[in-house]
Amino acid sequence: MNNEIKTKELIRTSQSWDGVQLPEFPQGKPELTVLRMTFPIGAVTGWHHHTAVNYGIVEQGDLTIVCQDGNERTFHEGEALVEVVGTIHRGENRGKKPVILNMFYFAAPGQVLTIQHPEIQSL
Repeated sequence: MNNEIKTKELIRTSQSWDGVQLPEFPQGKPELTVLRMTFPIGAVTGWHHHTAVNYGIVEQGDLTIVCQDGNERTFHEGEALVEVVGTIHRGENRGKKPVILNMFYFAAPGQVLTIQHPEIQSL
């Protein structure tokens, strides 16, 4: 039986997926949050932006992130992604199975991680 632990670095960067440098960390001790999100087939989040550095791994399916300016990218099962911070965007499941996404947030204690923009209706 092979009980060797294998390690594979999925991503190491200081930029979000759109190439923008990540913001500076706030002062003090960070609060870490882990979220698991499940997107049914055809699901679309509302327009929103993040206030904190966050990254994740697509555990299942294909997730498309669309920015308000039309820039978009699809992340596939097993891919790591570094989210945009301060940029209005939404997530879409255009695939053929539910998306399971695990996201990790680094923020100041009590910081709101996501701000919704219900006033934005479409591109």
